Amino acid sequence: MTRQHLSSAIHNRLELFRRQRRVQAGSLIISLFGDAVLPRGGRIWLGSLIRLLEPLELNERLIRTSVFRLAKEEWLRTETIGRRADYVLTPSGRRRFDEASRHIYASQAPQWDRRWRLILVVGELQPKVREQVRRALFWQGFGVLGADCFVHPSAELSSVLDAIIAEGLSKSLSALLPLFASDSRSALSASDSDLVRRAWDLGGLAEAYGQFVVTYQPILDELRRDHLADTNEQDAFLLRTLHIHDYRRLLLRDPELPEVPLPADWPGQHARFLCKELYRRLEPLSNSHLDQMLCLADGSIPGVDLSLAERFPQYDPLAT
Repeated sequence: MTRQHLSSAIHNRLELFRRQRRVQAGSLIISLFGDAVLPRGGRIWLGSLIRLLEPLELNERLIRTSVFRLAKEEWLRTETIGRRADYVLTPSGRRRFDEASRHIYASQAPQWDRRWRLILVVGELQPKVREQVRRALFWQGFGVLGADCFVHPSAELSSVLDAIIAEGLSKSLSALLPLFASDSRSALSASDSDLVRRAWDLGGLAEAYGQFVVTYQPILDELRRDHLADTNEQDAFLLRTLHIHDYRRLLLRDPELPEVPLPADWPGQHARFLCKELYRRLEPLSNSHLDQMLCLADGSIPGVDLSLAERFPQYDPLAT
């Protein structure tokens, strides 16, 4: 394999992103904050953020609009220093990232305490609001049992309610009742396996995981052979950002069903190992890029919190 072939594999993934007609820049910025900015103090100068994302052809206006919306949703706040501004994680934003990080960078799926988490709709909701709540819970991995019951095996219910508030749905909370299945066994009369089949479209999720593997496995295979031979720091950072962003969005949909029967060839575990190894191979070069490009409004370079900087710390031999 030639070096030109290697570089084209990463180039093709980046170009595929750039050719998208519509980009959810706010979601990508959230992924970038959680992965790269949080370990470096949770704050970044807006101009630095723009420079980091510019190679993905996200224009300055789109980025400014997106961070403004994230601030409005209380993910971020601004701190003005002279004519410049830093964007800083709010305490609630940091809590959300901490919860997400426990899933994204975990070595394996969490152990299940065999208690189902429920959110019941016990009050009146307008059809539009009900659909917004349903979508918000879908992106938290909840399955649906009928029109008024949402279920998850391991969600932290307080974090889920925070996420609903972040979606601008705080007024809907009075109509929702969060509880554990052990508090209301009558709500779950089916076996665990039947419940899973009723509540989740595992076929759709498996297909999404399979597409993640199809997208990133060829890149990892090439990196295993050529060891980043012709990959520059910027491309390593961009690929790291895109693949952790894609994986994060999969996990938002994934209820992570430990101890519940899944197909023998379930692709979620393959995707986890793939994400971890690809990340570890890209990490040194991408961190060098961040050392040069990530700065604060006063021009200083933020220090790295070593307790947060080491992602996927425990290497799993199944990933090789």
